[in-house]
Amino acid sequence: MKTARRWTPYWQAAPLALTFALFFVLPLIVTLIVSFWTYTEYSIEPNFVTDNYVEVFDKCISGLPDLCTTVRTYLSTLKFCFIVWLVTLLIGFTVSYYIVFEIKTATVRLVLALLCTIPFWTSNVIRMISWIPLLGRNGLVNQMLMGLGITSEPQEWLLYSDFSVILAFVHLNTVFMIVPIANSMSRIDRSLIEAARDAGASGWQIVRNVIAPLSKTGIMIGSIFVITVVMGDFVTIGLMGGQQIASVGKSINVQISYLQFPIAAANAIILLAIVLMIVWAMVRFVDIRKEL
Repeated sequence: MKTARRWTPYWQAAPLALTFALFFVLPLIVTLIVSFWTYTEYSIEPNFVTDNYVEVFDKCISGLPDLCTTVRTYLSTLKFCFIVWLVTLLIGFTVSYYIVFEIKTATVRLVLALLCTIPFWTSNVIRMISWIPLLGRNGLVNQMLMGLGITSEPQEWLLYSDFSVILAFVHLNTVFMIVPIANSMSRIDRSLIEAARDAGASGWQIVRNVIAPLSKTGIMIGSIFVITVVMGDFVTIGLMGGQQIASVGKSINVQISYLQFPIAAANAIILLAIVLMIVWAMVRFVDIRKEL
């Protein structure tokens, strides 16, 4: 009887562990193995060589001091990741603060929280395409700017540019910041805020010294969501960038379309390693498992 009870937790966790192993661990292992294979224009040969990794770094080293295409692509992806993370963090924190602390009625808070999820009611592609009639050369924004006399000609940078890519990313991913941050803020003991206010703290000091530190778990969880999504995205950059802006995800997609699976797998492993290092650096500031 005692033996059966001892194994009960393992049996309960077995279905989830099996699903995790089949759909995450096994594909990752296969990707790692394929990244060491060799390939030509006509075939893929199982092997165990580091050519796919060495080739990238050899080109970068031999091309110094200029940056090679691979490094520029990774830097471009990291640039978008940082900007989107910062903007979504500011918007997510502000919206969460307003919903949790400024709205007194629970029903209204629930309604506003549901409104934040409205973008998820449609597909990502439809949400991105909806920006094109607004930002295009003959779009609503350009017509309004010229109608008000602010500009004399259409602004080309509004669409198929870094701006449009960042705008689409923020539109798609801000909700990933709002939900976990709002959840963390809702758990803050209101007596702590009242004590800080009674001690003479200003509103900004309360936000900086009380609310922000106590919301760090939600901030980290939201940041992980946003960073992982943006780093691997290729659809948004391809559509909103007019197929003119490079990213690691887009490079991997192109390599797969040309059946260059080994080099695509190598890039995927490198990208995964970079994302894991970013996440590791972030979780160093807070123990998410302990805070949850």
